[in-house]
Amino acid sequence: MSEERLAIAAEPRIITGKKVKQLRREGLTPAVIYGASEPINIQLDARTLRRVLRKSGGSHLIDVQIGEETRTVLARDIQQHITRNEMVHVDFLEVDLKIVISSEAELVMVGNSKAMASGLGIVSLTMRSVDIEALPEDLVSEIEVDISLINRPDDVITVADLKAPKGVTILTDPETTVASFAYERAGVEDEAVDDTYAPAPDSVEVISKGKDDDDF
Repeated sequence: MSEERLAIAAEPRIITGKKVKQLRREGLTPAVIYGASEPINIQLDARTLRRVLRKSGGSHLIDVQIGEETRTVLARDIQQHITRNEMVHVDFLEVDLKIVISSEAELVMVGNSKAMASGLGIVSLTMRSVDIEALPEDLVSEIEVDISLINRPDDVITVADLKAPKGVTILTDPETTVASFAYERAGVEDEAVDDTYAPAPDSVEVISKGKDDDDF
């Protein structure tokens, strides 16, 4: 179940397009709320927003207070500037607390594996997250993978072995492998290294994941 509800104050936003750069210079982050009700453009204090998003991730509910109105949302898309430590824009999904929604939960290994006791290998995850669905207040950010189920090197853990918290349904194919044992082979890493060419720092391409400032 989600942790205690977070809250943040916001103001309606009438500035859009290229002019939103001025908002960021004033310490404000432009955002939009869409989903259960009519979409609304808003602006929030950047420092407060960053603090709230650190706690909320993508699965904890946030109450956004706009004047006398409160909208319960999840952070769905956070756009970060590629060179400055600055949030460019945030998309919030407004939720209906009575309607099931889909999300992702990160897989986290717990427990100890007998197969690792020999020291000949390790257990590792073969996927990082699973798709889930739940009522908004039951969403979780993590699901545990109990590696004590791997007693022999040929044992594997599948989605069907995961224990979903109450109110959460895992949507990923139950037969999908999520963790397995792998022998460590001495010398493999050394043989795989090819140091005949290493690109100079200036030749490494940086691919932007953010949107252009003028898109909002």
